[in-house]
Amino acid sequence: MRRRIAAKGAAVAAAAVLGLAMTACDNPQQDGNDGDSAQGDSELRIGLAYDVGGKGDKSFNDSAFRGLERVKDELGITDGKDFEPKEGEADSDKEERLKLMANEGYDVIISVGFAYAEPLKKVAPQFPDVDFAIIDSRIEDHDNVTSLVFAEEQASFLAGAAAALKSEEDHIGFVGGVKTPLIQKFQAGYEAGAKEITDDIDIEVSYLTQPPDFGGFSDPARGESTAKGQFDKGADVVFHAAGASGNGVLQAAADKEKLFIGVDSDQYESAADDQKQYVVTSALKNIDTAVFDYVKSVQDGKTQSGVQEFDLSDGGVDYATSNREQISDIQDQLDELKQKIIDGDIEVPTKP
Repeated sequence: MRRRIAAKGAAVAAAAVLGLAMTACDNPQQDGNDGDSAQGDSELRIGLAYDVGGKGDKSFNDSAFRGLERVKDELGITDGKDFEPKEGEADSDKEERLKLMANEGYDVIISVGFAYAEPLKKVAPQFPDVDFAIIDSRIEDHDNVTSLVFAEEQASFLAGAAAALKSEEDHIGFVGGVKTPLIQKFQAGYEAGAKEITDDIDIEVSYLTQPPDFGGFSDPARGESTAKGQFDKGADVVFHAAGASGNGVLQAAADKEKLFIGVDSDQYESAADDQKQYVVTSALKNIDTAVFDYVKSVQDGKTQSGVQEFDLSDGGVDYATSNREQISDIQDQLDELKQKIIDGDIEVPTKP
């Protein structure tokens, strides 16, 4: 992982408190906090702004939430809050959410998802003493913004290889939430991994929505119907990169008694008992670790800056091995492919 480290100054003081629906703990800031990002400073105030779908998606946002919980558990930071998005919100809503958090005195503000990129570019210069981070978007020209980005295509390559190894019909599927360059990275890696195993494999590809409609990340019913359509066409394994809509994809796999590959979080762990047997693996994206490491760097007075990249070589992405009944017979092959990617023997594409 390539890191550029830079120390930053004191964080902004608390301003007028505005109303907004939020979750998690609401612990008062203790007396004597001067806002400095000094080592051992447990007085930092951490704000986490969710992407479309919010907490409970069992995928992308939930991984970020686990990072916030780890920050509180391991770093002794008691004041951490998470902020939910609104249904169908505009960029202006995201701007107001970020401004609210900064004005309320949050020292560290983490935006979950590329949809925050433009709002963050507008807000960050207004609050130069606040440490901002964004997940899944590269912002390189703002001193107080750190980008946390991942090699999603590498984990997706292993998901594609797993799908091809498990498919009895040499016919698999991919369901993307919204057709954006980021989600197309998942598609590209998945297709490449599958073809590494079976060159002439059939791959169904469906996207639930197109920008500017980002509802494809929060529509389990559409995810379910789309996945069922792929199964009906002959696919027997489906991988999704669709946020909360993936819960519908899993339901479709269970209903059809076909196989499912999850994304971002280990979706075997969150699956219902009657669904677990159908979960082969998940393409992991360890957002929780990235969130934790970033906040710790601020607490230590060595704030990560610029673009922080996470891939297979540093464990930033990986594949899940929780369902031993499904993964044990193919794990050696997947690990061999994983090492080839790390060694540079396999270069995974980022575009379909």
